[in-house]
Amino acid sequence: MKVKRIVTNVAAADVSLARRFYHDILGLEVVMDQGWIATFAASTSMAPQLSVASEGGSGTPVPDLSIEVDDLDEALRRMERAGIALEYGPATEPWGVRRFYVRDPYGRLINILSHA
Repeated sequence: MKVKRIVTNVAAADVSLARRFYHDILGLEVVMDQGWIATFAASTSMAPQLSVASEGGSGTPVPDLSIEVDDLDEALRRMERAGIALEYGPATEPWGVRRFYVRDPYGRLINILSHA
């Protein structure tokens, strides 16, 4: 048996709020929308991955999601234009990533990163 995909599920009273953050700002495609559930995806191939952590690194809390982008500066500009406050960073970490933390519309801590 092989794991084919890992999907993160975020509980939300208002699923429509996700579109602005995950689609409009981060550029994920809406691949399914049933009203009660919306699925956002990138058009890249990814290997299933699951991280288990006791901290988020550099003394930060463990984020709920980590999203790797190809242009961290553009992601940062989009967050700033949308008025989304940074919780941490931007920072270049000793393990080779540049990142910042924000909260999504549901209060989940999101680690936005790129490999340096």
